[in-house]
Amino acid sequence: MSNKATLMKTLSALLCLSSTLAACGDDLGTDAELTAIGESAHAAPASFPGNPTWCRPTSLTSPWHGTNQATLTTWIDSLGCTSADFRPNQRPLAVFDWDNTIVKNDVGDAITFHLIKHDKVLQPPGQDWRTTNRFMTADAAAALTVACGTDVPAGQPLPTSSNLGCADEMLSMYVDGKTRAGVAAFAGWNFRRMEPTYAWTVQLLAGYTPEEVQSMARAAVLPMLEVPIGATQVVGTRTLNGFIRFYDQIRELIEAMQTRGFDVWVSTASPQDVVAALAPLAGIPAHKVVGVRSVLDAGGRLTYDFQGCGPVADGENTMMSYIEGKRCWINKVIYGDTTANAINQRPEGDRQVFGAGDSDTDIEFLRDTSYRLVINRAKKELMCFGYHNEDGNWIVNPMFIQPRSMQATPFPCATNACKDAGGTGQACIDDGGDVIPDQLDSVHP
Repeated sequence: MSNKATLMKTLSALLCLSSTLAACGDDLGTDAELTAIGESAHAAPASFPGNPTWCRPTSLTSPWHGTNQATLTTWIDSLGCTSADFRPNQRPLAVFDWDNTIVKNDVGDAITFHLIKHDKVLQPPGQDWRTTNRFMTADAAAALTVACGTDVPAGQPLPTSSNLGCADEMLSMYVDGKTRAGVAAFAGWNFRRMEPTYAWTVQLLAGYTPEEVQSMARAAVLPMLEVPIGATQVVGTRTLNGFIRFYDQIRELIEAMQTRGFDVWVSTASPQDVVAALAPLAGIPAHKVVGVRSVLDAGGRLTYDFQGCGPVADGENTMMSYIEGKRCWINKVIYGDTTANAINQRPEGDRQVFGAGDSDTDIEFLRDTSYRLVINRAKKELMCFGYHNEDGNWIVNPMFIQPRSMQATPFPCATNACKDAGGTGQACIDDGGDVIPDQLDSVHP
């Protein structure tokens, strides 16, 4: 795609996103509506008429590492509409992680920083911070009470733009996982199903409607697309990342898949409404985002509770779309499995055929997949599986913007690169039941 065409797609999406999502179409659900916000005009229509003219695959032209561009093209051609095995009523499913896979940097960070910087965090019920997250420690809740005070009534905005101590205490817990005094902020969670700092981002949105969250997401992220790469921002007294970019290579890959008839979705551990507000910029409709989903109250506002999946009920708040939870939520939302069995791997041939991710949070849904793209951010468990490449269908690519340098020591796959539910490091075991040997960090620009 030409630079001009890419620019026009982005501008169309930005114009749509400058208002409410409803203005972009009825749930952004039909191909005609998606065309207006950036998905290719040649994407396979939902009805798949007998006329084959819709099948006009686009090419990957942006630079990739090594032979990855050719490998990806081979993969998607083998499954897409030009393949003899393609079945219009069984479109191949591709699932992409969002943060640091489709975009450089993290929209969960962006919305968290925005909430704190712009006085959007609401005082919790009874001024009790433990109501916001079941895994918050008593010491952390007490530190927030001291820093943020109890004068602001419950449900009202805290003045975090001016109360820098309150802002810094929140940021210490979110960024560092501990209070400013160095005490653990969270404890007791299942490391295979939950990341409490990610969860806390979603819970800090409690009290707002989905539409208000979408508006805040655009206000937080769209300016970050315009500032220079490497830009920072000051929140509280901390200097933090201030820029986001869409990866051209990934947007191009998404379009290439869509023009071949793939059904493309996002699986993310960021808030549902935040990513849904931004997904059209990548050519993906809002309703094809599977993020962390909050329970709504009777007035249609987000609560501190999460919707459940598989064996976890609504409001238990012990699992989110994270590692095992990503598999569960893909099975629930995309495949319609609302039973306890959604936590388990689906039968071969009845699951996604392509997955892309950058972090350990993506490992289970990638292991369920036939073909996998790994973005190298040196996340130990993911890199062990990616470099091990057990079945020959894993490829690793450096980050497209600000790629990392080579890690000096091998990933300790044979000893402690993988974590159990309690967070203890252990050996990584491949699908054949064998211990994965330590892996050299070998893919760099």
